[in-house]
Amino acid sequence: MKTVKISLNSIDKVKSFVNAISQFDYDFDLISGRYVIDAKSIMGIFSLDLSKSIDLAIHAEEELDKILEVIHPYLVES
Repeated sequence: MKTVKISLNSIDKVKSFVNAISQFDYDFDLISGRYVIDAKSIMGIFSLDLSKSIDLAIHAEEELDKILEVIHPYLVES
């Protein structure tokens, strides 16, 4: 499992993010404070405070490099 920080500060970003990660058969969780949401759920994502960066937990081992490449536009540079 790997955790990264992402930013989903617009409706278009949320839709394209969900489409991007839905191509993978792994579980993705968004963690914001005490809330843990399925990252493939658009309705769940809109229940979070999207004005701040969110932790994305990627439950994958094999295709991690490919996943990180696909989600690169949403990553928050640290």
